[in-house]
Amino acid sequence: MNSVTQTPRPALGIFERGLTLWVALCIVAGIVLGQIMPGVFRTLGALEFAHINLAVGVLIWIMIVPMLMRVDFGALADVRRHWRGFGVTLFVNWAVKPFSMALLGWIFVRHLFARWLPVEQQDSYIAGLILLAAAPCTAMVFVWSQLVRGEANFTLTQVALNDTIMVFAFAPLVALLLGVAAIAVPWATLLLSVVLYILLPLAAAQALRAYLRRRAGALEVMLKKLQPWSLLALLATLVLLFGFQGQAILRQPLVIVLLAVPITIQVVFNAALAYGLNHLCGEAHCVAGPSALIGASNFFELAVATAIALFGFESGAALATVVGVLIEVPLMLAVVAVVNHSRSWYETADA
Repeated sequence: MNSVTQTPRPALGIFERGLTLWVALCIVAGIVLGQIMPGVFRTLGALEFAHINLAVGVLIWIMIVPMLMRVDFGALADVRRHWRGFGVTLFVNWAVKPFSMALLGWIFVRHLFARWLPVEQQDSYIAGLILLAAAPCTAMVFVWSQLVRGEANFTLTQVALNDTIMVFAFAPLVALLLGVAAIAVPWATLLLSVVLYILLPLAAAQALRAYLRRRAGALEVMLKKLQPWSLLALLATLVLLFGFQGQAILRQPLVIVLLAVPITIQVVFNAALAYGLNHLCGEAHCVAGPSALIGASNFFELAVATAIALFGFESGAALATVVGVLIEVPLMLAVVAVVNHSRSWYETADA
Protein backbone atom coordinates (compact mmCIF):
# COMPACT_ATOMS: atom_id res chain seq x y z
CA MET A 1 0.00 0.00 0.00
CA ASN A 2 1.35 3.43 -0.94
CA SER A 3 1.68 5.81 1.96
CA VAL A 4 0.61 9.40 1.68
CA THR A 5 1.69 12.14 4.02
CA GLN A 6 -1.38 13.70 5.55
CA THR A 7 -1.22 17.44 5.05
CA PRO A 8 -3.91 20.01 5.72
CA ARG A 9 -6.05 20.91 2.77
CA PRO A 10 -5.57 24.58 1.91
CA ALA A 11 -8.57 26.85 1.88
CA LEU A 12 -9.48 28.47 -1.40
CA GLY A 13 -9.30 32.25 -1.39
CA ILE A 14 -12.45 34.31 -1.74
CA PHE A 15 -11.88 34.79 -5.47
CA GLU A 16 -11.11 31.13 -6.20
CA ARG A 17 -13.92 29.85 -3.97
CA GLY A 18 -16.50 32.11 -5.59
CA LEU A 19 -15.14 32.12 -9.15
CA THR A 20 -18.31 30.61 -10.63
CA LEU A 21 -20.42 33.27 -8.88
CA TRP A 22 -18.11 36.06 -10.05
CA VAL A 23 -18.24 34.74 -13.61
CA ALA A 24 -22.04 34.62 -13.48
CA LEU A 25 -22.16 38.20 -12.18
CA CYS A 26 -19.81 39.30 -14.96
CA ILE A 27 -22.12 37.71 -17.51
CA VAL A 28 -25.02 39.77 -16.18
CA ALA A 29 -22.91 42.94 -15.90
CA GLY A 30 -21.52 42.52 -19.41
CA ILE A 31 -24.93 41.99 -20.96
CA VAL A 32 -26.45 44.96 -19.12
CA LEU A 33 -23.54 47.30 -19.87
CA GLY A 34 -23.50 46.19 -23.49
CA GLN A 35 -27.13 47.29 -23.84
CA ILE A 36 -26.64 50.54 -21.93
CA MET A 37 -23.30 51.62 -23.48
CA PRO A 38 -22.99 49.91 -26.87
CA GLY A 39 -20.74 52.68 -28.19
CA VAL A 40 -18.10 52.07 -25.52
CA PHE A 41 -17.93 48.36 -26.35
CA ARG A 42 -17.75 49.06 -30.09
CA THR A 43 -14.81 51.40 -29.46
CA LEU A 44 -12.99 48.82 -27.34
CA GLY A 45 -13.69 46.14 -29.93
CA ALA A 46 -12.16 48.32 -32.65
CA LEU A 47 -8.81 48.56 -30.82
CA GLU A 48 -7.09 45.86 -32.89
CA PHE A 49 -3.69 45.09 -34.34
CA ALA A 50 -3.37 42.16 -36.76
CA HIS A 51 -6.79 40.89 -35.57
CA ILE A 52 -5.57 40.91 -31.94
CA ASN A 53 -7.74 43.02 -29.66
CA LEU A 54 -5.43 45.25 -27.61
CA ALA A 55 -7.74 45.63 -24.60
CA VAL A 56 -8.08 41.87 -24.27
CA GLY A 57 -4.36 41.40 -24.90
CA VAL A 58 -3.44 43.60 -21.93
CA LEU A 59 -5.97 41.85 -19.68
CA ILE A 60 -4.75 38.41 -20.74
CA TRP A 61 -1.17 39.32 -19.86
CA ILE A 62 -2.27 40.53 -16.42
CA MET A 63 -4.14 37.26 -16.11
CA ILE A 64 -1.53 34.71 -17.11
CA VAL A 65 1.89 36.19 -16.25
CA PRO A 66 1.42 35.60 -12.49
CA MET A 67 0.30 32.05 -13.25
CA LEU A 68 3.32 31.35 -15.43
CA MET A 69 5.64 32.77 -12.76
CA ARG A 70 4.79 29.70 -10.67
CA VAL A 71 6.28 27.35 -13.26
CA ASP A 72 9.77 26.05 -12.49
CA PHE A 73 11.41 24.64 -15.62
CA GLY A 74 14.21 23.33 -13.46
CA ALA A 75 11.70 20.75 -12.25
CA LEU A 76 11.83 19.03 -15.65
CA ALA A 77 14.84 17.09 -14.36
CA ASP A 78 12.38 15.11 -12.20
CA VAL A 79 10.48 13.65 -15.17
CA ARG A 80 11.96 10.19 -14.57
CA ARG A 81 10.37 10.15 -11.14
CA HIS A 82 6.72 9.06 -11.39
CA TRP A 83 7.27 8.46 -15.11
CA ARG A 84 4.05 6.46 -15.37
CA GLY A 85 2.02 9.37 -14.01
CA PHE A 86 3.68 11.75 -16.45
CA GLY A 87 2.99 9.35 -19.30
CA VAL A 88 -0.69 9.03 -18.40
CA THR A 89 -1.18 12.79 -18.04
CA LEU A 90 0.58 13.59 -21.30
CA PHE A 91 -1.45 10.91 -23.09
CA VAL A 92 -4.75 12.33 -21.82
CA ASN A 93 -3.75 16.00 -22.33
CA TRP A 94 -2.39 15.72 -25.84
CA ALA A 95 -3.66 12.47 -27.42
CA VAL A 96 -7.17 12.22 -25.97
CA LYS A 97 -8.63 15.49 -24.72
CA PRO A 98 -8.44 17.69 -27.86
CA PHE A 99 -9.70 14.88 -30.10
CA SER A 100 -12.46 13.80 -27.73
CA MET A 101 -13.67 17.39 -27.51
CA ALA A 102 -13.68 17.73 -31.28
CA LEU A 103 -15.75 14.55 -31.46
CA LEU A 104 -18.15 15.73 -28.76
CA GLY A 105 -18.52 19.07 -30.52
CA TRP A 106 -19.39 17.32 -33.75
CA ILE A 107 -21.90 15.02 -32.02
CA PHE A 108 -23.68 17.66 -29.95
CA VAL A 109 -23.34 20.89 -31.96
CA ARG A 110 -23.69 19.48 -35.46
CA HIS A 111 -26.27 16.79 -34.64
CA LEU A 112 -27.99 16.40 -31.25
CA PHE A 113 -28.39 20.12 -30.50
CA ALA A 114 -28.28 21.45 -34.06
CA ARG A 115 -31.96 22.41 -34.16
CA TRP A 116 -31.57 24.72 -31.13
CA LEU A 117 -28.32 26.39 -32.17
CA PRO A 118 -27.99 29.12 -34.83
CA VAL A 119 -26.73 27.49 -38.01
CA GLU A 120 -24.33 30.32 -38.83
CA GLN A 121 -22.53 29.91 -35.49
CA GLN A 122 -22.23 26.12 -35.27
CA ASP A 123 -18.76 25.94 -36.80
CA SER A 124 -17.66 28.71 -34.47
CA TYR A 125 -19.00 26.88 -31.41
CA ILE A 126 -17.03 23.78 -32.37
CA ALA A 127 -13.91 25.90 -32.87
CA GLY A 128 -14.33 27.34 -29.38
CA LEU A 129 -14.69 23.88 -27.85
CA ILE A 130 -11.54 22.72 -29.63
CA LEU A 131 -9.58 25.76 -28.44
CA LEU A 132 -10.77 25.11 -24.90
CA ALA A 133 -9.42 21.55 -24.94
CA ALA A 134 -6.23 22.13 -26.92
CA ALA A 135 -4.12 23.34 -23.99
CA PRO A 136 -3.97 21.98 -20.42
CA CYS A 137 -4.42 24.27 -17.43
CA THR A 138 -1.28 25.86 -15.97
CA ALA A 139 -2.50 27.76 -12.92
CA MET A 140 -5.55 26.55 -11.01
CA VAL A 141 -4.18 22.99 -11.05
CA PHE A 142 -1.83 24.03 -8.27
CA VAL A 143 -4.89 24.71 -6.12
CA TRP A 144 -6.64 21.49 -7.18
CA SER A 145 -3.48 19.47 -6.52
CA GLN A 146 -3.20 20.87 -3.01
CA LEU A 147 -6.84 20.07 -2.31
CA VAL A 148 -6.26 16.37 -3.09
CA ARG A 149 -2.93 16.40 -1.20
CA GLY A 150 -1.11 15.68 -4.43
CA GLU A 151 2.63 15.30 -4.86
CA ALA A 152 3.75 18.93 -5.26
CA ASN A 153 6.85 18.12 -7.32
CA PHE A 154 4.79 16.00 -9.71
CA THR A 155 2.31 18.83 -10.28
CA LEU A 156 5.05 21.41 -10.74
CA THR A 157 7.00 19.24 -13.17
CA GLN A 158 3.90 18.27 -15.14
CA VAL A 159 2.88 21.90 -15.59
CA ALA A 160 6.40 22.81 -16.76
CA LEU A 161 6.37 19.88 -19.18
CA ASN A 162 2.95 20.83 -20.55
CA ASP A 163 4.01 24.45 -21.01
CA THR A 164 7.07 23.34 -22.96
CA ILE A 165 4.96 21.13 -25.24
CA MET A 166 2.31 23.83 -25.63
CA VAL A 167 4.80 26.26 -27.17
CA PHE A 168 5.34 23.86 -30.07
CA ALA A 169 2.10 21.85 -30.26
CA PHE A 170 -0.77 24.28 -29.62
CA ALA A 171 -0.91 25.95 -33.04
CA PRO A 172 -0.46 22.77 -35.16
CA LEU A 173 -2.97 20.86 -33.01
CA VAL A 174 -5.62 23.58 -33.26
CA ALA A 175 -5.04 23.95 -37.01
CA LEU A 176 -5.30 20.18 -37.51
CA LEU A 177 -8.57 19.79 -35.59
CA LEU A 178 -10.18 22.87 -37.11
CA GLY A 179 -9.10 21.65 -40.54
CA VAL A 180 -10.70 18.26 -39.93
CA ALA A 181 -13.87 20.10 -38.90
CA ALA A 182 -13.65 22.09 -42.16
CA ILE A 183 -13.22 25.38 -40.31
CA ALA A 184 -10.91 27.92 -41.96
CA VAL A 185 -7.94 28.95 -39.81
CA PRO A 186 -5.91 32.13 -40.42
CA TRP A 187 -2.46 30.67 -39.70
CA ALA A 188 -0.80 34.05 -39.27
CA THR A 189 -3.27 35.06 -36.55
CA LEU A 190 -2.97 31.67 -34.85
CA LEU A 191 0.82 31.86 -34.75
CA LEU A 192 0.68 35.46 -33.55
CA SER A 193 -1.64 34.32 -30.75
CA VAL A 194 0.92 31.69 -29.71
CA VAL A 195 3.66 34.32 -29.63
CA LEU A 196 1.57 36.89 -27.74
CA TYR A 197 -0.20 34.58 -25.32
CA ILE A 198 2.35 31.80 -24.74
CA LEU A 199 5.92 32.67 -25.74
CA LEU A 200 6.16 36.31 -24.67
CA PRO A 201 4.26 36.06 -21.35
CA LEU A 202 6.16 32.87 -20.54
CA ALA A 203 9.48 34.60 -21.18
CA ALA A 204 8.42 37.65 -19.16
CA ALA A 205 7.15 35.49 -16.30
CA GLN A 206 10.34 33.45 -16.13
CA ALA A 207 12.49 36.59 -16.22
CA LEU A 208 10.50 38.06 -13.31
CA ARG A 209 10.71 34.74 -11.48
CA ALA A 210 14.50 34.62 -11.87
CA TYR A 211 14.85 38.22 -10.66
CA LEU A 212 12.61 37.73 -7.60
CA ARG A 213 14.27 34.49 -6.57
CA ARG A 214 17.46 36.42 -5.86
CA ARG A 215 15.82 37.66 -2.65
CA ALA A 216 14.47 35.23 -0.09
CA GLY A 217 10.67 35.10 -0.07
CA ALA A 218 10.26 37.83 -2.70
CA LEU A 219 8.67 35.51 -5.28
CA GLU A 220 6.01 34.23 -2.88
CA VAL A 221 5.17 37.76 -1.75
CA MET A 222 4.83 39.01 -5.32
CA LEU A 223 2.66 36.05 -6.38
CA LYS A 224 0.34 36.69 -3.45
CA LYS A 225 0.02 40.36 -4.44
CA LEU A 226 -0.57 39.61 -8.12
CA GLN A 227 -3.11 36.80 -7.70
CA PRO A 228 -6.16 39.07 -7.13
CA TRP A 229 -5.19 41.19 -10.15
CA SER A 230 -4.94 38.06 -12.27
CA LEU A 231 -8.48 37.02 -11.42
CA LEU A 232 -9.82 40.57 -11.74
CA ALA A 233 -8.36 40.70 -15.25
CA LEU A 234 -10.20 37.47 -16.08
CA LEU A 235 -13.47 38.95 -14.82
CA ALA A 236 -12.91 42.20 -16.73
CA THR A 237 -12.31 40.19 -19.91
CA LEU A 238 -15.62 38.41 -19.37
CA VAL A 239 -17.46 41.71 -18.93
CA LEU A 240 -16.05 42.89 -22.26
CA LEU A 241 -16.86 39.61 -23.96
CA PHE A 242 -20.44 39.46 -22.74
CA GLY A 243 -20.92 43.11 -23.57
CA PHE A 244 -20.47 42.04 -27.18
CA GLN A 245 -22.32 38.74 -26.80
CA GLY A 246 -25.33 40.27 -25.04
CA GLN A 247 -27.71 40.43 -27.98
CA ALA A 248 -27.00 36.85 -29.03
CA ILE A 249 -27.44 35.56 -25.48
CA LEU A 250 -30.70 37.44 -24.94
CA ARG A 251 -32.00 35.97 -28.17
CA GLN A 252 -30.93 32.41 -27.27
CA PRO A 253 -30.03 31.92 -23.58
CA LEU A 254 -30.33 28.17 -24.09
CA VAL A 255 -27.02 28.24 -26.00
CA ILE A 256 -24.96 28.47 -22.79
CA VAL A 257 -26.71 25.43 -21.30
CA LEU A 258 -26.28 23.40 -24.49
CA LEU A 259 -22.58 24.24 -24.84
CA ALA A 260 -22.00 23.24 -21.22
CA VAL A 261 -23.07 19.66 -21.97
CA PRO A 262 -20.09 18.53 -24.15
CA ILE A 263 -17.67 20.45 -21.90
CA THR A 264 -19.00 18.66 -18.81
CA ILE A 265 -18.82 15.25 -20.48
CA GLN A 266 -15.26 15.95 -21.63
CA VAL A 267 -14.09 16.95 -18.14
CA VAL A 268 -15.66 13.93 -16.47
CA PHE A 269 -14.40 11.50 -19.12
CA ASN A 270 -10.80 12.72 -19.09
CA ALA A 271 -10.60 12.95 -15.30
CA ALA A 272 -11.90 9.38 -14.97
CA LEU A 273 -9.58 8.14 -17.72
CA ALA A 274 -6.45 9.67 -16.14
CA TYR A 275 -7.41 8.48 -12.66
CA GLY A 276 -8.15 4.95 -13.85
CA LEU A 277 -5.02 4.65 -15.99
CA ASN A 278 -2.83 5.77 -13.10
CA HIS A 279 -4.39 3.08 -10.95
CA LEU A 280 -3.80 0.44 -13.62
CA CYS A 281 -0.17 1.59 -13.92
CA GLY A 282 0.34 1.30 -10.17
CA GLU A 283 0.96 4.98 -9.46
CA ALA A 284 0.42 6.39 -5.97
CA HIS A 285 -2.78 8.26 -5.15
CA CYS A 286 -0.79 11.46 -4.57
CA VAL A 287 0.13 11.31 -8.28
CA ALA A 288 -3.16 9.95 -9.65
CA GLY A 289 -5.16 12.79 -8.09
CA PRO A 290 -3.31 15.72 -9.67
CA SER A 291 -2.93 13.72 -12.89
CA ALA A 292 -6.72 13.43 -13.15
CA LEU A 293 -7.16 17.13 -12.44
CA ILE A 294 -4.48 18.23 -14.91
CA GLY A 295 -5.92 15.85 -17.49
CA ALA A 296 -9.41 17.31 -17.10
CA SER A 297 -8.80 21.06 -16.70
CA ASN A 298 -8.24 23.58 -19.47
CA PHE A 299 -6.09 26.67 -20.02
CA PHE A 300 -9.26 28.71 -20.50
CA GLU A 301 -7.40 32.06 -20.42
CA LEU A 302 -5.47 31.09 -23.55
CA ALA A 303 -8.62 29.67 -25.14
CA VAL A 304 -10.59 32.89 -24.62
CA ALA A 305 -7.77 35.06 -25.98
CA THR A 306 -7.18 32.89 -29.04
CA ALA A 307 -10.90 32.59 -29.81
CA ILE A 308 -11.23 36.37 -29.79
CA ALA A 309 -8.12 36.77 -31.93
CA LEU A 310 -9.20 34.17 -34.49
CA PHE A 311 -12.95 34.72 -34.67
CA GLY A 312 -13.78 38.00 -32.91
CA PHE A 313 -15.54 39.18 -29.76
CA GLU A 314 -19.02 38.40 -31.05
CA SER A 315 -18.22 34.90 -32.30
CA GLY A 316 -19.65 31.63 -31.10
CA ALA A 317 -16.08 30.48 -30.46
CA ALA A 318 -15.54 33.23 -27.89
CA LEU A 319 -18.85 32.37 -26.22
CA ALA A 320 -18.01 28.64 -26.07
CA THR A 321 -14.68 29.30 -24.35
CA VAL A 322 -16.39 31.52 -21.76
CA VAL A 323 -18.90 28.77 -21.00
CA GLY A 324 -15.84 26.69 -20.12
CA VAL A 325 -14.80 29.36 -17.62
CA LEU A 326 -18.28 29.41 -16.12
CA ILE A 327 -18.46 25.70 -15.35
CA GLU A 328 -14.78 24.84 -14.75
CA VAL A 329 -14.65 25.60 -11.02
CA PRO A 330 -17.71 23.57 -9.93
CA LEU A 331 -16.66 20.70 -12.18
CA MET A 332 -13.12 20.60 -10.84
CA LEU A 333 -14.33 20.82 -7.25
CA ALA A 334 -16.55 17.82 -8.00
CA VAL A 335 -13.51 15.93 -9.34
CA VAL A 336 -11.58 16.91 -6.20
CA ALA A 337 -14.38 15.50 -4.05
CA VAL A 338 -14.43 12.19 -5.95
CA VAL A 339 -10.64 11.84 -5.79
CA ASN A 340 -10.60 12.50 -2.03
CA HIS A 341 -13.53 10.21 -1.25
CA SER A 342 -12.04 7.36 -3.28
CA ARG A 343 -8.62 7.56 -1.63
CA SER A 344 -9.18 4.56 0.68
CA TRP A 345 -10.47 2.44 -2.22
CA TYR A 346 -7.57 3.46 -4.43
CA GLU A 347 -4.89 2.67 -1.85
CA THR A 348 -6.55 -0.55 -0.66
CA ALA A 349 -6.95 -1.83 -4.21
CA ASP A 350 -3.32 -0.88 -4.92
CA ALA A 351 -1.98 -2.70 -1.86
